[in-house]
Amino acid sequence: MPPIQLIICDMAGTTIQDQNEVQQCFFAAADRTGLKAEPDQITAMMGWSKKRVFQTLWHQQLGADHPDCPSKIEASFVQFREILEAHYRTAPIHPTEGCLELFAWLKDHQVAIALTTGFYREVTNIILQRLGWDQGLNSHYVGTTDSIIQASVTPSEIFHQEGRPAPFMIQKAMYRLGIADPQNVVNIGDTPSDIESGINAHCRYSFGITNGTHSRSQLAVYPNDGLLDSLVELKHKLAGLIDV
Repeated sequence: MPPIQLIICDMAGTTIQDQNEVQQCFFAAADRTGLKAEPDQITAMMGWSKKRVFQTLWHQQLGADHPDCPSKIEASFVQFREILEAHYRTAPIHPTEGCLELFAWLKDHQVAIALTTGFYREVTNIILQRLGWDQGLNSHYVGTTDSIIQASVTPSEIFHQEGRPAPFMIQKAMYRLGIADPQNVVNIGDTPSDIESGINAHCRYSFGITNGTHSRSQLAVYPNDGLLDSLVELKHKLAGLIDV
């Protein structure tokens, strides 16, 4: 069986705590720009590229061919960016349960860590800098074995800024780190699109984590390779694959 060389982790809700702050930023931006959005709609699209969420909602509200759609989408996204960036510049940011311990354990076992996200690059950088996780990353957001993480990938670095559930962010991380076989990769995230992206990338395993934005029952209806209570449980799962 191929060795595990890379762990792909989502950010908000998986490696950093999310008490529905991102959804609240969506609703604030929608309210300011006249966009109708229901909680279930936003929850179902968590993990997507954020601009795609606004595109989907405005297409539903006005119709995809409506001439005002492009300007409405851009106005909502601009508002969202302002609200979201202000939040992450000022609010406390905390790693999730077991996250730092997992990172340290993976480093000890020479397994690389890549963070993927539905956030665009600017807000991702704010989060990485505030946590100190940008340590050692170069201009391509690739680090070394001494870095806290070895790669960071956002939809901003993908053609047409396509995020999840497409596999491209995972594949970009693999390319940047010189890993050719997705069977050497394990993926984990807290949304259906996070898990689906790992399946689409043909990762060895694509796990869901249930202490983020989605509950176990919400994730259980989607294909997955296992639902875990926290990153503590992921460490235990990986121990059987790495300590052999």
